[in-house]
Amino acid sequence: MINTAVTLKFKNGLEARPTALFVQLASKYESQIFIKLMDKKINAKSIMGMMSLGSIKGEQLELIVDGEDEEDATVALCEFLAKEEVVLARN
Repeated sequence: MINTAVTLKFKNGLEARPTALFVQLASKYESQIFIKLMDKKINAKSIMGMMSLGSIKGEQLELIVDGEDEEDATVALCEFLAKEEVVLARN
C-alpha cells in the first residue's frame, strides 16, 4: 500500500472535467485507489464520490493506492493531480 500527499494544482480545483479524466485514469489500474480529504475517504474510481469532494486549488489530498500496479498508478495519478491545467485532445 502506498500513501502519498499531493497538492492539487488545477486552477479551478477538481471541477467536472478534470474529475472525470482523473476517474478514467484511475479506472485503468487494477489497484484499489482512494482519495482522502479531511474526514472523507472516496473511491477514486467513482465519479459521484469524486465530485462530492469539491476540492480547490492548493488543497492537499492523500492518495491511497493498494494493489499489484500501485507504483505505476501512484506515479500517473500524482502527475495528473500536480498539473496546472488539463489539456484536452481536439479532433
